[in-house]
Amino acid sequence: MTKTPTSPTFAMSRRALLLASGAGLAAGILPFGPLKAQQSGTLAMCVTPEPNAMCAAFNTASPVTVVSGKMLEGLLNYDFNVSPTPALATAWEVAADGLSITFSLREGVMWHDGQPFTSADVQYTIMEILKQHHPRGRSTLASVTAVETPDDHTAILRLSQPAPALMYALAGWESPMLPKHVYEGTDVLQNPANNAPVGTGPFVFQTWERGSHIIMTANQNYWGEGEPKLERLVVRIITDPSARAAALDAGELHLAGDGPIPVNQVQRFMDSADFQVDTRGTEMNNSLDMIHTNLRNEHLAKLEVRQALMHAMNREAMLGVVYYGLAEMLTGPIPETLPNFYTADVPSYDYDPARANALLDAAGYARGADGMRFSLRLIAPTVGDTYERMGQFLKQNFRDVGVDLELISADIPTFIRSVFGEYDYDLTLYPGSVTADPTIGSQRFWWSKAASQGTPFVNSTGYESAEMDQILEDASVEPDPEARRALFVRFQQLAMTDLPILPVARPIYVTIAAANVVNFVPGPDGIRAPYGSLAFTG
Repeated sequence: MTKTPTSPTFAMSRRALLLASGAGLAAGILPFGPLKAQQSGTLAMCVTPEPNAMCAAFNTASPVTVVSGKMLEGLLNYDFNVSPTPALATAWEVAADGLSITFSLREGVMWHDGQPFTSADVQYTIMEILKQHHPRGRSTLASVTAVETPDDHTAILRLSQPAPALMYALAGWESPMLPKHVYEGTDVLQNPANNAPVGTGPFVFQTWERGSHIIMTANQNYWGEGEPKLERLVVRIITDPSARAAALDAGELHLAGDGPIPVNQVQRFMDSADFQVDTRGTEMNNSLDMIHTNLRNEHLAKLEVRQALMHAMNREAMLGVVYYGLAEMLTGPIPETLPNFYTADVPSYDYDPARANALLDAAGYARGADGMRFSLRLIAPTVGDTYERMGQFLKQNFRDVGVDLELISADIPTFIRSVFGEYDYDLTLYPGSVTADPTIGSQRFWWSKAASQGTPFVNSTGYESAEMDQILEDASVEPDPEARRALFVRFQQLAMTDLPILPVARPIYVTIAAANVVNFVPGPDGIRAPYGSLAFTG
């Protein structure tokens, strides 16, 4: 059967983010020479872009979660129905009143440095790390008031109010458990283990050659029977999407995810017997491309301007020109892939340049002699050619209504500093993960209390709404599914009325693997999975 992005018969994953350092295709650039299939059980994958850290407890940028998830584990894993399965916890029970969750912890688990994993590590990680420093954990774990440890293998989370989203936020790439004995008494944000993790996962950190590669080796004391299957996992840093495609063709990469290649080359990989293409693996992420406005800007502070920008975007044409059909248009902040929460009953903004011009006129911004009304800066992370094409597309759309768009492409550290550290931007475009539950992924972008200057991937727009805050806070603790859905319907309607963020599209990202690689999308977290079962056939 023909492999297409919507066919359930070909291996599937979504999501694109970033890049890194592209010189690494030449044989011999790595200390172990060129990589070939099944060479001493070594598998080469890539991450895009290069992560700026190794521990997802403090940084939820996509490349960080990909790497962190191989070394650091969470209490739970998840199946493709996004139902919890055992990881560091083997059993769990949510109290009838929703005010406690009891976890039975796996026995015999060792940290990579040989120390035992216990409930004290769970208590310390949740209370001292994730609640205080995790970009999403500050809201996801807000209801957790204490973690009791009646014995080494039992951890009881005490909650001030029900937290229905919490059970969807305990994967290793999202909420990794950290060793108390390594972090306690240190400046946790500067701890060396943040860039050389000490975890319980199937792979052990070995080295990080900046701009080139990351090497992880098999955890010989891993609790998973017969795992890991590989002796070594090499994560290559290759900045250019075309170079990544060439590395796959040459057998120098066996696996690449998060939309690793130019979208106009995806079809040829789908048609090749040498590769597998999978569009599953982002069910836990649901990454969305959205334009975040800086409401501190005098122009963008006016609702009419934000409405005009929505009407100025020809998003239907963008799906073909920018995404080559590998995307779905958004109607609001929640995608259709979350049917339990999604609604199409929201204010809509069809492509209508005449309406955009009328709104800008009404806002008091007349065209100058050059035809322009004002200029805006759009900053995006350096993440391959998709955002470059989108920037050029938006520049023309906005120019048609008299808004001059200056395009700025920045590496990840510069992007994070400019957008979240200094608020030095007008518009910003990046893939924001809404995860499997809006409380976990969406709330942080619209909730005023999530704003924390210097914390990446939270509310940077300056948007404040008492009504929105109340909706999100009520939804985060509402135990009744129908009542909770109603709250999120109102969230979507208000978000599309106030428009601090302009929704664009949900990219359909692919994961590509050599034909002899198995278990490369083992669950809904895709390439963020621990990869203990990742292997070559034969």
